[in-house]
Amino acid sequence: MSEKKLILFLDSGDTIIDESTEVRDESGIVISANVIPGADVMLKSLYDSGYTLVLVADGEAQSFKNMFIQLGIYDYFTAMIYSENIKALKPSARMFKAAAGAIELPEAEFGRVAMVGNNLSRDVKGANALGITSVFLSWTPRYPHEPADESERPDYSIAEPLALIALADQLNEALGK
Repeated sequence: MSEKKLILFLDSGDTIIDESTEVRDESGIVISANVIPGADVMLKSLYDSGYTLVLVADGEAQSFKNMFIQLGIYDYFTAMIYSENIKALKPSARMFKAAAGAIELPEAEFGRVAMVGNNLSRDVKGANALGITSVFLSWTPRYPHEPADESERPDYSIAEPLALIALADQLNEALGK
């Protein structure tokens, strides 16, 4: 297994975790949730293939720790960037730059990154603004599937998590040329 050139930034809600299954405590922290179908297999496959995975998610650090440890997917991530710690929400460039900084990736190499998320106005718009490849996961009906404007138009769209494996390989191959 060799390290891949492509780096994957991943959102959590409705990209890895099924938001409709979240159970929260009285303070709003998620104490448990389920993955969306295939998301755990996707993460393990990408990790085992040598991809660097970075969580870039809006929410509280403890929520993600609770869910990801319980689901056995926590250790697949090289770094985890949460809006709670950054004091910003996507599409803020601070979230994406913090993720790049956490893996010591210079801005000049943002072309190696693909941001995968379910929200056009946060994940896709934020990635597009920084020259990061945007991948829209259209699994959930909870968020719009049509871009409000060009800034929200994804570079790629996939319908379910397992489709990311082939797309990642395709994007990685293109970087090697």
